[in-house]
Amino acid sequence: MAPTKRHAYNAEFKLKAISHAVEHGNRAAAREFNVNESMVRKWRKQEDDLRQVKKTKQSFRGNKARWLPLEDKLEQWVVEQRAASRSVSTITIRMKATALASELNIDDFKGGPSWCFWFMKRRNLSIRTRTTVSQQLPKDYQEKLATFRAYCKNNITEKKIRPEHITNMDEVPLTFDILVNRTVDKTGARTVNVRTTGNEKSSFTVVLACQANGHKFPPMVIFKRKTLPKENFPAGVIIKANSKGWMDEEKMSEWLREIYVKSKFTFFHTAPSLLIYDSMRSHITDGVKKQVKHTNSILAVIPGGLTKELQPLDIGVNRAFKARLRTAWEQWMTEGEHTFTKTGNSAGRHTPLSASGS
Repeated sequence: MAPTKRHAYNAEFKLKAISHAVEHGNRAAAREFNVNESMVRKWRKQEDDLRQVKKTKQSFRGNKARWLPLEDKLEQWVVEQRAASRSVSTITIRMKATALASELNIDDFKGGPSWCFWFMKRRNLSIRTRTTVSQQLPKDYQEKLATFRAYCKNNITEKKIRPEHITNMDEVPLTFDILVNRTVDKTGARTVNVRTTGNEKSSFTVVLACQANGHKFPPMVIFKRKTLPKENFPAGVIIKANSKGWMDEEKMSEWLREIYVKSKFTFFHTAPSLLIYDSMRSHITDGVKKQVKHTNSILAVIPGGLTKELQPLDIGVNRAFKARLRTAWEQWMTEGEHTFTKTGNSAGRHTPLSASGS
């Protein structure tokens, strides 16, 4: 027996059949348009959706909610988060969806990016963002790029510097409130508020470094305070403090002494090394240059304005570090209310960065 051929009807055809059915009945519309009466009944239930799509759309396949109760609860959660002006990202939506699936005993839920896309489309949600202005490159940037690369290449070749002896260091300025520029919200919302803990001006610095062979140095965290915070920090993290919360000559000297020369992949004083970082003032003082030289290292200072072109950490490490930090912060923010003391310390649970004492 030959298989029955399926026919596809567009929205315009279905709406005509619905109009005929409203006036003459479902059975009459089925005869008039040569379709099954059950199809007419189905189309009448979809009338509102059919009037909102293009006339040429033929079906709604691929956009139906498989786990309707989960999506209802998830949408309500998004609405509640946005009502409290908390930022909501696609990552936190997927994390919350996975938690709801566990609560509802849904075993086959994956919650991947594709599902999140269709969920947002079904629930009329979109990502709201703002544009930023990128840094202008200097006019002679091509010449400076060529000079810097040639300097590094020549030293690596002449002194036979191995990958495990090539180090790149950079500072990442951060605040205890990770302000976001975009959030998921209802399409067409006139105001888009994002709630914070009020610590967006409480800053600190994380110093990251890695070698050309992929080895990462222990991070150094510099808090903006006079004394070290009395917290239990993860092992392998070097904690420092000063009144400004960023790298100065003293902290640069401590980084060289406590982290740079103690790497298990580095054999300073015996093998030549290359240290690459930007032209921040604390990096290029006479005292720091002398200290670098004593480690048998050659200093390569990235020209001003060219860090986004010559700083490997900017894309290879810093971006991933900030993304993971933002995910942890968003998860903490969406877990519920958090109270703080007058000095800004968390009165309850701590932030992912152990922000108390900032």
